[in-house]
Parts: sequence; C-alpha cells; structure tokens
Amino acid sequence: MDPMNGPEPSQPMPASSRTHRSLPSLLALLFAFVLVLAGLLFIPAGRLDWLQAWLFVFAYTAFGVFYGAWTLTHDPSQLDERMQVGANTKGWDMFILTSYTLLLIGMLILCGLDGGRFHWAPVPLGLQALGWLVSLLAAVLIWWTSSVNTFMSRTVRIQEERGQHVITGGPYALVRHPMYLGLIAFMIGIPLILNSGWALVLAGLIAVLITVRTALEDRTLQQELPGYSEYAQHVRYRLFPWVW
Repeated sequence: MDPMNGPEPSQPMPASSRTHRSLPSLLALLFAFVLVLAGLLFIPAGRLDWLQAWLFVFAYTAFGVFYGAWTLTHDPSQLDERMQVGANTKGWDMFILTSYTLLLIGMLILCGLDGGRFHWAPVPLGLQALGWLVSLLAAVLIWWTSSVNTFMSRTVRIQEERGQHVITGGPYALVRHPMYLGLIAFMIGIPLILNSGWALVLAGLIAVLITVRTALEDRTLQQELPGYSEYAQHVRYRLFPWVW
C-alpha cells in the first residue's frame, strides 16, 4: 500500500498470468504516475512557480527510478507481486486500499490549495527541512525492507504459490511491519515539505488507516502463515518500536 503502486487498485490476477516487466515499461508507468502527481499538486495551486512541489516531484521520481531499476535487477518477482492484486487478497484490504487512495488524493490536493495557493497554515522552514529528513529516512527504510523481503506485496494475502515464509532479518528484527512504519513517516513528511499544515490532518488519518491495516494484517499472518506466531513472540512490536 504505497504511492509507488499508482492511484487506483487493479483487479486481482492469478499468479500464472504475471510476467516480468521491462525497464522501459516501468519508466512509462512511473512517468504516467508522476504526471498525475504533478497535476494533483499544481492544478489546485494554480501556478507552476512552486519550488517545494518541483523538488518533491523530482525527488519522488528519482526514488521511483532507483527502486524500479533495483527491484527489476535484483528481485523481479517482488516487483511483479507489488504491481498486482493477488487473487486471494482479503476483502477488507480492498476497502482499506480504496480509502487510502482517496485520502492520499485529498491530501495532495489540499497541499496544492494550502501550500501552493492560499497559505492557510504555512509550515516554518525548520519543519519543512524536518519533512525532507523524515522522508529521506522513510525512503531508506522502505528500500531496506524491500531488499530483505521478497514477499512484499501490494495487498494482504498469503503467497502460497511463491512459498511465502517468515522474514526475520534486517528491519524485521526490530518491528514486524517496517514497511508501514516507513510509509507513515513518508506521509507525514509530504505536507511538511509542501508547506501545508492542514494537509497534516489527512496525513494523520492515513497514519491511523495504516495502523489499522497493520493490526489486521498481523492477525492474518499469525493465523495463516506458519512460524509467524513464534516470530511475533521474539519481536514484540508491530509498528512503533518500544510502543506497539
């Protein structure tokens, strides 16, 4: 569940129908998504001379190119998994994905209106810099998580056809769902970068939604993935270290 996957959840596809994507096709997909991202920011802002937005779009594009190229080279099966919605995806997760998509679109539009046009709740420069730092750390955590867990998926499901098993290395030695921690940090960093205090409200709602998904996914894994309950006894924290 992250912006790299595009704005709308696709229909479930069986594993047998999946094919590895080429770098040009990934770049075309990324370019299309960046156009949507830019439109959601610059159209509500009503102007193009918005430096924070340009820097954000450029940074996001750079990370997208890096992630796509790295995954295509080192773990194409993970890339295929994350570009699809598995046939045995939990029904409640589709509702969460749709809600996440709507909140994300609303947050970006509000960033354009607030940070780019009306300046209802400007963010101090120090907090804008903090937003960049938080987003950078989030990107590192997201990549680190992907680099050790080939079973990273767009949706909550057990990947029986890929022989899914418990991953305990890397960030999974600290928390059970490090990808979601990185995603929450990234969502909070976006309004700070884009100078929108009001958009932090929607970022907070996204964080709550991700936390709910974490709890539901964790319950699913404990019930359906062999060895996960034992792993959960050793790694106590689901999402936030030393908290929950």
